[in-house]
Amino acid sequence: MLKIFALLTLLASTAVHAQTTLQTDLPLKYLEQVHADAEPRPLVIFLHGYGSNEADLIGMKFQLPAQYNYLSVQAPMALGEGRYQWFRKKGEGAYNGETDDLKASGEKLRHFIAQAAKKYHTTTDKVYLVGFSQGAMMSYEVGLRPPAIVGGFAALSGRLLPVLKSELKPGQPPLPVHVFIGHGTADDPVPYRHGTEADALLQKLDYKPEFHAYPGVGHSISAAELRDLNGWLQRLNP
Repeated sequence: MLKIFALLTLLASTAVHAQTTLQTDLPLKYLEQVHADAEPRPLVIFLHGYGSNEADLIGMKFQLPAQYNYLSVQAPMALGEGRYQWFRKKGEGAYNGETDDLKASGEKLRHFIAQAAKKYHTTTDKVYLVGFSQGAMMSYEVGLRPPAIVGGFAALSGRLLPVLKSELKPGQPPLPVHVFIGHGTADDPVPYRHGTEADALLQKLDYKPEFHAYPGVGHSISAAELRDLNGWLQRLNP
């Protein structure tokens, strides 16, 4: 499920991919676009969607805070040449997920985040996930389960999966995480209502998600969404 970038972002992504080597020293394979110094900087980790790969989102970094470090992770389950997924679908066209896949991928992602924070000289509260589609579902899955291992996450065109929703109960103290939710109103693969439902549930659970609707936008990331995402990340570390 490849997303559609604005032309500038597509060109940037191609340029980055041509200069970047797939890294294999952490629990998941990834691309890096980081500063040469060892300064403790905020770290953004991109999580791609179903059927895509680690090169899909890395070009977004050109539209996001220049002072941050950026990694883009390859999902652990191969679909075919250059195509990966975080979990199998459950039912025809359904994004309910397979519980075993979610658990396994979630554990790998948690280990990846902890080790990446150490490698890139930051603390986990300065780590931010940016996930698209199935990657957004993984952002919810990892970002909302205790203990908190990220400072925040951005869920773009995603949904809260039923297995997680069933475990989020009123009265539980919210985790100290910042949440950005972005969704196009014309999204067919992951309908817009999933974004609004996630926003409403998190508000009931005393989170304060920053929700953005993008009129007429389908299953993609628009220039307006990139601007909003950039502003959100900048506010987290002014």
